[in-house]
Amino acid sequence: MMGQTNSSNNKKQTGMEKLFNRIFGDLISIKIFSIMIKLLFVLTVFTCVYWLFMASDRYESSASLIIRKTDSLTQQSVDLPLLISGVSSASRPDQLLLREYLLSGDMLRKLDNKLKLRRHYSDSRHDIFSRLWHEDTPMELFQRYFEKRVSVDYDEFVGVLRIKVQAYDAQTARAIAATLVAEGERYMNQLGHEMAETQVSYLVNQVQVAQQRSQQATQLLVDYQNKKGLLSPQATAESISSIISGLESQRAQLQTQLASLPKSLDADHPNLVMLKQALNSVDSQIAKEKARLANPSGNTLNVSMEEFQRLQMDAGFKLDVYKSSLAALEKGRFDAARMLDKVSVLQAPSLPDFPLEPRRLYNILATLILACMFAGTLKLLEGIVLDHLD
Repeated sequence: MMGQTNSSNNKKQTGMEKLFNRIFGDLISIKIFSIMIKLLFVLTVFTCVYWLFMASDRYESSASLIIRKTDSLTQQSVDLPLLISGVSSASRPDQLLLREYLLSGDMLRKLDNKLKLRRHYSDSRHDIFSRLWHEDTPMELFQRYFEKRVSVDYDEFVGVLRIKVQAYDAQTARAIAATLVAEGERYMNQLGHEMAETQVSYLVNQVQVAQQRSQQATQLLVDYQNKKGLLSPQATAESISSIISGLESQRAQLQTQLASLPKSLDADHPNLVMLKQALNSVDSQIAKEKARLANPSGNTLNVSMEEFQRLQMDAGFKLDVYKSSLAALEKGRFDAARMLDKVSVLQAPSLPDFPLEPRRLYNILATLILACMFAGTLKLLEGIVLDHLD
């Protein structure tokens, strides 16, 4: 009996302990919700005070750029973006290239060396939450901070690059924007001239090679003429052919005269002997002239004419190549000058009169809305716990 009584008492004691622990835990949970709401209230008040009195003013300078080819005014091609916005879509890659350069580490180093940006953004006179914490911040971290203070956006519709710069005073903001515009214009001009110089340099080299080859081919032709002692083998062959034709005509006349003599003449008759001698001389001269034109043994005028024509064709072809290279060089120079990029400033870097950042009323309103949302969520959770406790 006593064992059963002790067991019943232990069970009652265990049940009481569980009930106590549950009630105590729920009370602790309610206490935590109350503390969290108070902390949220304190944080909200501090945030509002920060936006009202502690946040440093930031001035914003803006500028607008556009990149066009120097021949864009003469282009008549139909392009849909051109019809919509009046700006050639050919400048889009150049605009994006310029945007990448303006946001690059090289650009940031130039700005820091010229304007001492890290000193400006880390000045202890500005609030600790918006400024750069240390002047000797590594460049990688400084670039992340700088990208929050500078925006370079490309407007697809009008084809304009918009630059916005924030700084703690108006003069520094405009100086940063002006440097970005100047360096961007210099970079694009340098890039365009380098490409043009590369193209023209390649064409100049091609012209020099073509000129050298043409001169070598011409010199070979002249050397061959001097070696053979002929200005033009073809003209000489035509002259020999004309001589042969004249001799053939003369032989025909002699044969006619010989055939017209009386058959009764003696073989040693002077006229008969004279005509036969003249005919033999003409035949011998014809054979000699024909041997100059062609001979199975070679080294004749027809071989010289073939070699001369081959050298002449080669020299003429290389001369044509040289002429084409000269024409391509002139066209390349014209195209290189015509296709250079021109950076036009639509809006010069402005000198702000009023700090647009931070937007104090907007940030306070956003803070209060978020605080109310979190407080409402915490009260809802607290109500759920209270219902569970009841």
